[in-house]
Amino acid sequence: MRKRNESVTVEHERAAAAPAPLDKGCSLRHSLRLPAADTGMKRPLGRRHGLWFRLRRLIIWLLGVYIAIPFLVKLCPAIQAKLVFLNFVRVPYFIDLKRPQDQGLNHTCNYYLQPEEDVTIGVWHTVPAALWKNARGKDQLWFEDALGSSHPVILYLHGNAGTSSLGYHVVTFDYRGWGDSVGSPSERGMTYDALHVFDWIKARSGDNPVYIWGHSLGTGVATNLVRRLCERETPPEALILESPFTNIREEARSHPFSVIYRYFPGFDWFFLDPITTSGIKFANDENVKYISCSLLILHAEDDPVVPFHLGKKLYNIAATSRSFRDYKVQFVPFHTDLGYRHKYIYRSPELPRILREFLGIPEHEHHH
Repeated sequence: MRKRNESVTVEHERAAAAPAPLDKGCSLRHSLRLPAADTGMKRPLGRRHGLWFRLRRLIIWLLGVYIAIPFLVKLCPAIQAKLVFLNFVRVPYFIDLKRPQDQGLNHTCNYYLQPEEDVTIGVWHTVPAALWKNARGKDQLWFEDALGSSHPVILYLHGNAGTSSLGYHVVTFDYRGWGDSVGSPSERGMTYDALHVFDWIKARSGDNPVYIWGHSLGTGVATNLVRRLCERETPPEALILESPFTNIREEARSHPFSVIYRYFPGFDWFFLDPITTSGIKFANDENVKYISCSLLILHAEDDPVVPFHLGKKLYNIAATSRSFRDYKVQFVPFHTDLGYRHKYIYRSPELPRILREFLGIPEHEHHH
């Protein structure tokens, strides 16, 4: 081993001592540098090639997913129904809905009603500000009796991603399949839940006026409900629609989720037809033709979820409908600069005045 090392050293020294052959027009220094320069170039080239290969693989994979999703939605319409209802989204999540007082709502009571067999819905009833002090620590019977006090009642129908005062009783509930309500969501079921709660309120509120207020997807439930109430000749005193759409197909086409597929060939067939197949229509534009009560529409110009033009289009349909010829129809826009977007119209300091004037309630009867 030792001898072999010595011989290698001697050969190395000889090679170093011997002059290197020179090519024409080329120096020794230049010939010695070539191998080092060549190696240095290969490394970045190889690295670049590997990066491009990985990037190309990622692009192909994303393209495959992009193309596969429309077929998946078409083959399984239940996926599209889930995206319409979004009842699996619960914000905020860690809330005990049985205890509204934990959220500082000492003037709110939690009930459970049963519209149908195997369906239970959770209801929150908030009393008017004038009754807040008396409401602390009271049971369900006290709250139910309070509905008969001389205050109007708002039945509030919420949108599709979240669980929900002025001088009114406010009764809101989670449709079947939302929050802690039991059952599977459907347009028919949600409308029936709303009808059941309306009848429950009317049985306890005496001659007090009842207003129906729908927000976002809740506007579809609200017009379904009010159309049905008008057909049976028990209309509410007024209908308030906040951030409404014309129908679910037009809303789905305009929704932010649909942006990346809006120009996909066969968009309607892949994405909108499955909604109809699932029995989901929420046809506000058709319903308003059969509604006979005062109508107020509130919409923010900067709404990114339900475009402002859909609310305005619905107003134009209602305003020219024969069913409203004896009733007030009003549209109130909220300027983009206010930043109310899809769900913050309630922050408007003008809202109490708008409601008071629309509903014809004298100022001294209105409590914040």
